[in-house]
Amino acid sequence: QGEDVVAGVRTPRPIAELSEDMPEIFEQFRSIAEKLERHYRDMQDIELTIERGKLYILQTRNGKRTAQAALKIAHDMVGEGLIDKKEALLRIDPEHLAHVLHRQIDSSADLTVLAAGLAASPGAAFGSVVFDANEAEHLGRIGSKVILVRVETTPDDIHGIVQAQGILTSRGGMTSHAAVVTRGMGKPCVCGCEAVKVDYEQQLFTVGSTVVRKGELISIDGTTGQVILGAVPLKDPELSKEYQTILEWADEVRTLQVRANADTPEDAEKSRKFGAQGIGLTRTEHMFMAQERLPYVQRMILATTTEERMGALLPLRIMQENDFYSILKAMHDLPVCIRLLDPPLHEFLPSLEKLLVETTELRIRKDNPQLLEEKERLLAQVVKLHEANPMMGHRGCRLGITYPEVYEMQMHAIFNAASRLTRDGYTVLPEIEIPLTISKAEMEILKGRCDRIARECMELHRVSFTYLCGSMIELPRAALLAGEIAESAEFFSFGTNDLTQTCFGFSRDDAEGKFLPAYIHQHILKDNPFAVLDREGVGRLMRIAVEEGRKTRPDLMIGICGEHGGDPSSVEFCHEIGLDLVSCSPYRIPIARLAAAQAALKHPRPVG
Repeated sequence: QGEDVVAGVRTPRPIAELSEDMPEIFEQFRSIAEKLERHYRDMQDIELTIERGKLYILQTRNGKRTAQAALKIAHDMVGEGLIDKKEALLRIDPEHLAHVLHRQIDSSADLTVLAAGLAASPGAAFGSVVFDANEAEHLGRIGSKVILVRVETTPDDIHGIVQAQGILTSRGGMTSHAAVVTRGMGKPCVCGCEAVKVDYEQQLFTVGSTVVRKGELISIDGTTGQVILGAVPLKDPELSKEYQTILEWADEVRTLQVRANADTPEDAEKSRKFGAQGIGLTRTEHMFMAQERLPYVQRMILATTTEERMGALLPLRIMQENDFYSILKAMHDLPVCIRLLDPPLHEFLPSLEKLLVETTELRIRKDNPQLLEEKERLLAQVVKLHEANPMMGHRGCRLGITYPEVYEMQMHAIFNAASRLTRDGYTVLPEIEIPLTISKAEMEILKGRCDRIARECMELHRVSFTYLCGSMIELPRAALLAGEIAESAEFFSFGTNDLTQTCFGFSRDDAEGKFLPAYIHQHILKDNPFAVLDREGVGRLMRIAVEEGRKTRPDLMIGICGEHGGDPSSVEFCHEIGLDLVSCSPYRIPIARLAAAQAALKHPRPVG
């Protein structure tokens, strides 16, 4: 009988019809089902048959369930007294919350799956294919739904990403630019889909023999990594009362503080709604990427003297001050950790290859000598800034040491904004984060500047407020010398994306796009270390930094602000080694809240 059902030979009828056809059998079944649920203290998937008027229970097991059902079942069982709140929290997979927060593909839909890549940012979307960020921005602004398809995205594409429904890339991994940015925005993204061959010149992409041209409809599922031909029906998220209640239970037991990675006032407001207890990372470079700001940034980079650079920095300082004013105001009464400029300067300039093509064409045409002169000057500076390995080159605090006016501009902007808000009656708690430190000497120099500028701004505005100046621990040397760095740093924040790269010697995007899948398939590595924190290597460096840092400064606040801050396994490890906080993308905050509660229940910290 069971085989007939599985094979589709028989179509089962709704169980409710049994109450009409065989009421006595139905009551007997209901009684047994309740007894099984009480015994196993979970929702049961029960197989039964009725033969010659007698009920037989063939099998029972804990039933599979959707994310919404998992929340409701756990919540209702607490209400019925079958389990307590702690057990309810432990029964829910934190990743289920990602399904609840985002639009999903209707499970009843027939799908024509073209390819599968990395499920880089959850949720689902459909739209017309576009290959250019400018076009994505234009079409998005007039109300068209578009999917931006790129080989990989760069900071130059940010305006197009903002307006697109979702992003598909053929290269890149779970912590690539596209993945990190879309997770922060709550947009679906499929990365590293190597089967997708992008042809920018002909404005199409191919998957095997299938050709998809600009303007044709596709769907992407950032929860599964699938790329689907055509538009598919989507289901909107439903935030039930059970969802809210379970997160309140989680907040009652967790000891880790959960903050958000947020770069705009809109992200800050969204983070508060998701339950963030502050901002653990504001990336100031994202504020420079807006199209109207890039010319000022490029003027600053192209300056040949300190005076020229100072002149270019003045308008940026005004813009940054307004940025920080809005973010600090949105998060009033809560801490805001602001990382000073981190990436290498070449990221703000056009690519070397693009400039070479443009200058060559202008030389051949000879129709615009003034533009040719400008492009050649820009090309010379790009060549000058070119580095063999820019992610390990002239960036982070090294930039702040060699070009002090850049970091001083940002410090003035932060402290002037904080002073104005204090004068207006707001409580502000800025935390200035120095990236890529490797020594106590760097921290002493930069913290000295920070303290001087904070003092000057407070005296100017005749106000007083509390602030902290701390270090990002994202290089092995910094972790090993944490005790010395803590003499100047008032807090630590682990930047585990870079710490993982430098610990493994992996280039993140190259590793995820090329050999990491083979390493995981052959069990050389259990997980992608950029998605799930590597406890043996990176984790050991973190343990050393926590132990050494707190020997020097027992009250040292320590957190994590990389993408690992929203991964449940990584959150558990952060709890185990005694971190104070985790910070993650706004849409990962509920996941981190539940994961932190589960970690506290599994690994109780000693009282006092």
